[in-house]
Amino acid sequence: MEPRHSGGSGADAGAFRAEPGSLYVVATPIGNLRDLTLRALDILASADVIAAEDTRVTAKLLSHYGIATRPRALHAHNEASRSAAIVADLAAGRSVALVSDAGTPAISDPGAKLVRACAEAGHRVVPIPGASAFAAAVSAAGLVAERFAFIGFLPTQAKARRDLLGAFAALPIALVFHEAPHRVAQTVALLAQALGGERTLVIARELTKTFESIARLPLRDAAPWIAEDANRSRGEFVLIVDAPPPLQKAEALPPQADRLLAVLLDELAPARAARVAAALLDAPRGALYARALELRGGGSDEDEGVRDGDGEDPAGE
Repeated sequence: MEPRHSGGSGADAGAFRAEPGSLYVVATPIGNLRDLTLRALDILASADVIAAEDTRVTAKLLSHYGIATRPRALHAHNEASRSAAIVADLAAGRSVALVSDAGTPAISDPGAKLVRACAEAGHRVVPIPGASAFAAAVSAAGLVAERFAFIGFLPTQAKARRDLLGAFAALPIALVFHEAPHRVAQTVALLAQALGGERTLVIARELTKTFESIARLPLRDAAPWIAEDANRSRGEFVLIVDAPPPLQKAEALPPQADRLLAVLLDELAPARAARVAAALLDAPRGALYARALELRGGGSDEDEGVRDGDGEDPAGE
């Protein structure tokens, strides 16, 4: 049977083949090698060029499936310079498959710059969907929230982390994060401080791998829970913080909340004012933050260039 076009009908069970001048964004397994799709196998086997985040990791995957193409390196440090070469390959009529070490390229992994460069040069970009750690985690989380926001990895700078979490704290949605093992304990402590310890945290670890685990617990208990067993901080993580409890409403706040917030807002950004007020009043921080924004006239901490002043990291860094 003649190989089929990669964008053919979903009812067509024939093999697909990479076409000249096209970039294929190919999802690879996040753990279990059997999670690679048949369409991804077709494209990897037929593409003229395979651009990989780590050629050693991709070489093992290709070898497992009997694909002889030697991958070329395209990672965070060389993506800008290598993109021009890939665009030239496409212009010359070659087909290119883009892969990351695990999961879908350009989602917390390199690839977005290359995709943009190829699209701007007029070349066809074709997604080959498959494994995704955050999608797998959300599907098994049993969230109360009807919507979620994918945050990915938090910024490295303390103020940037505070600002980002402050902007999302009061929204009635779940928040999804990626995290590395050496930072996970510190990150869950920060999330408890910034979002409120009463929210539910889902910790999805080593998804589709041998030691996969998914745990649900109050956010306030997460840091000590991880500290109880060294194995709980090993592997790759997806952290999901479910939506705030429904009772976090401005009318549920203590009567003195407005007066205290008004005083604090004279000196502090809304996120920090809410944090201080929550400690003094034993009230929900998310509701206090939302009320602080109302008292200040809307917007977020960054709208008026408000700074915390001392740059203190709420996680104690």
